Amino acid sequence: MLNLYDTATQSVKTLALREPGKVGIYLCGPTVYGPPHLGHGRATLVYDILRRYLTWSGLEVRLVSNITYIDDKIIDRANRENRAWEDITHKCENVWFEAMGKLGVLRPDEVPHATDYVDQMVSMISTLIERNAAYVTDDGVYLNVKSVPDYGLLAHQSLDDMLSGGGDREVLGASNKKNPADFALWKFSKPGEPAWSAPWGDGRPGWHSECVVMSLELLGEGFDLHCGGADLRFPHHENERAQAVALGKTFAGHWMHNGFVVDLEGEKMSKSLGNVANLLDLLEHYDARAYRMLLLQTHYRSPVRVGQDNIDACVTALAGLDSFAARTSAHSAGTPDSDVVQNFRTAMDNDLDTTAAMALVFDSVRRANAAMDADDVATVSSVRAAVIEILGALGLELSIGDDIDADIVAKGVALDAARAAKDFAAADSIRNELQAAGYVVETTKDGTRVRRG
Repeated sequence: MLNLYDTATQSVKTLALREPGKVGIYLCGPTVYGPPHLGHGRATLVYDILRRYLTWSGLEVRLVSNITYIDDKIIDRANRENRAWEDITHKCENVWFEAMGKLGVLRPDEVPHATDYVDQMVSMISTLIERNAAYVTDDGVYLNVKSVPDYGLLAHQSLDDMLSGGGDREVLGASNKKNPADFALWKFSKPGEPAWSAPWGDGRPGWHSECVVMSLELLGEGFDLHCGGADLRFPHHENERAQAVALGKTFAGHWMHNGFVVDLEGEKMSKSLGNVANLLDLLEHYDARAYRMLLLQTHYRSPVRVGQDNIDACVTALAGLDSFAARTSAHSAGTPDSDVVQNFRTAMDNDLDTTAAMALVFDSVRRANAAMDADDVATVSSVRAAVIEILGALGLELSIGDDIDADIVAKGVALDAARAAKDFAAADSIRNELQAAGYVVETTKDGTRVRRG
C-alpha cells in the first residue's frame, strides 16, 4: 500500500482510494504567461514519477491537470505588450508541452482550460450566494470565509490567527469585504480585460474558483488526491477546499505538496524574486534526463538546489547507467530479481522515497557489474532486468547506444578493425575524432561501444 504524507493531517498515511483499483488525481497546472522555470519542472516531474509508479503498481490512474488562461499576470502582460491575451496563452501553452515532452513527462489524461468552464463557475458562485456563503460588493463577489468552520486546515492556523496577522498571506483587501481574509470568486471587468456574463455583472472568475470547479466536474466528489507545489498550499488550495466545503461537497481525500527549488542562497525560486532559472535553458544545454535524475535523488518534500555541480554529477551518473545497460545488453532476457523489485516497492510505498529507490539501483548496478566480471550470467541477467524495470517505472530510460547514427557506428567498427590490424595510430585517430564530436568511446573485450556524451 502506498503511504504518502498528507498536508491536511500532517502525517504519512495510506492513500485511500474512493474506488478500488482506480486513483483520481488533480494537479494544479501552469498559468501560461511565460516560459516554464525549474520549479514548474520539479512539480510536473514529481507527479509524473508518482503517476508512473501507481500505474506500474497495477492501478488505473486518471490524472487531470489544468491550464490557467484567466489570470491577472496574463492580462498584465497582454496590456503591457499590446497583444491579445489569447496569443500569449496559446504560445506559452505550446512551449509548456514542448518542454514537458523533452522531460519525458506523460501528458495528463485531461487538460481542462479554465475558459471552457466559466458557465459552471458562474453556477457555483450563484449557489454560494444562495447559501449565504458569498456576497456581492462593488468590485466583485467574495466568499465569506467565516462560513467555512475549518478554514485554515491546510495552513494549520485558525482564521482568528490569520486575521491577527499570523497567516502566511496578505489579509488586507477591498475595504468593502466583510472579513479581511475573504477572497474573490468573481472580479468585475475593467476596460481592456476579458469578460463573461454573470447575473451580478460581467467579469471573470477568481483563480481559486477555477480549479475547484474543474476538479469536481472531471473527477467528482471525494476524489483521491490533490497535488501541487508547496507554494499553492495556501492560499490557493485552502481557498479551493473552502468553496467545496461551503457548497456542502466532499473534496479531495488526500493532499500532496512537493518542496521548492531554491537558489544558491536557499531562497525559493520565483518570478517575483527574479531568481528564476529557465527550464528551457537547462534542456538546451543538458541531457533532459539529468533533471529527473536529480529529483529522483532528492525526496519530493525536501528543497532542492539546481546548480551546475549537481546537474553535472547527474549527467555522469546517467553515463554510468547507460554504460551498464550497454555492457550487459547481451543479457537482457532475464526475469527481474524479485528481492530487488520488492525492495523498490517498499521504498516507494514509504512516502515515495525515490532516494532509497535510487540507492537500490546503484547498489544493484555494482552487484551486476561484479557478476559480469565473474561471468555469473544468471545474476547479471536477473539484476539487470530488475534495474531496467525499476528505472522504467520511474520514467528514466537508458541508452545502450542504439540511437547512434550509422556513420558513427561505422567509425566504431573501423576503430575495432584498426586495433585488430594493430594500426594503433589509426585507432587513436578515430577515437580522438569521436571524442571531439562529443561521443564516449568504450573499448572492452567485446569490442568498441560508442555512446552520446
